[in-house]
Amino acid sequence: MKYQKLKKAIILLADGTIFHGKAVGKEGNAVGEVCFNTGMTGYQEIFTDPSYYGQLMVATNAHIGNYGVTDQDSESDSIKISGLICKNFSYDYSRDIATGSLEDFLNDNNLLAISDVDTRALVSYIRDNGAMNAVISTDVDNIEGLKKLLEEAPDMKGLELASKVSTKEPYFFGNENASIKIAALDIGIKKNILRNFADRDAYIKVFPYNATFEEMSSWNPDGYFLSNGPGDPEPLVEAQALAKEIIKRDLPLFGICLGHQVIALANGISTYKMHNGHRGINHPVMNLVTGKGEITSQNHGFAINREETEAHPDVEITHVHLNDNTVAGIRMKSKNVFSVQYHPEASPGPNDARYLFDQFIENIKSK
Repeated sequence: MKYQKLKKAIILLADGTIFHGKAVGKEGNAVGEVCFNTGMTGYQEIFTDPSYYGQLMVATNAHIGNYGVTDQDSESDSIKISGLICKNFSYDYSRDIATGSLEDFLNDNNLLAISDVDTRALVSYIRDNGAMNAVISTDVDNIEGLKKLLEEAPDMKGLELASKVSTKEPYFFGNENASIKIAALDIGIKKNILRNFADRDAYIKVFPYNATFEEMSSWNPDGYFLSNGPGDPEPLVEAQALAKEIIKRDLPLFGICLGHQVIALANGISTYKMHNGHRGINHPVMNLVTGKGEITSQNHGFAINREETEAHPDVEITHVHLNDNTVAGIRMKSKNVFSVQYHPEASPGPNDARYLFDQFIENIKSK
């Protein structure tokens, strides 16, 4: 049986705590910030989401891999997580549209994964002690060496990662004869965001993370978009400068996740690293404008300062996360600018937040 051949593996947290498991396939070490996602489905979308770059992902769902993989579910061109931690890994899969197994997908992307972990205990520990760096390894007898490896790993606070996942050269997406042109800054953009724009008769030009306003505006777009992405928003000084220029000219601007944080920073509102962050597909958000609740998909470890947002004379809070009252959305009172902390392009079942793309298109048309 394949189960009997699995090699022992461990998770060593930065505070010295150890959890045990077994290697799914590849052997070696993988370092990153350990965090968890509460989604029951969507593992391929999670693993390929650039926002997860550099993180060890704990899947809270008990079974991972049971429906295989398919090309259409990838949010980027490769796996972006540093490693996978799960309870039960399914080597067999069943799904009509699947094109392969998760095992092969992980091996093709050279990703270390470990299963047979007490994920409930691990997640409970992270919830109490916060997201921290960790290493997963099959080198189970070299604890001191793994500790040294961990000591050399950079902390997520202050870490700029957008440059690691951004496109190197501009590219186009959608129908070139579309009625609307959107210039998108790629600081970790997901394919489904581009699809949502294209579905609304928009042609998108995607620019690298360090693109200037002059470079983006030379295409003469109708609106600007700042994407999701990984890491700390504070080091993204070029993106913040870009946002300031767009805001100063009162051009239509929309931001998601990391882009939302960049827009806040451009307005002088600070950000902070959360104890755990929000990662899952069932997060409740209240739309303060409409009074309606939304079930949302979220993936972020940083948030914007609520007190500073409430005190800002030209920014108002439009959405709040109902679990902890953190800011989930803002808009500017005197400018054509809004943003959300969650992912309206993700549809884990509900499509509650898709209206935000329509709202951006309306903002462009009414400028």
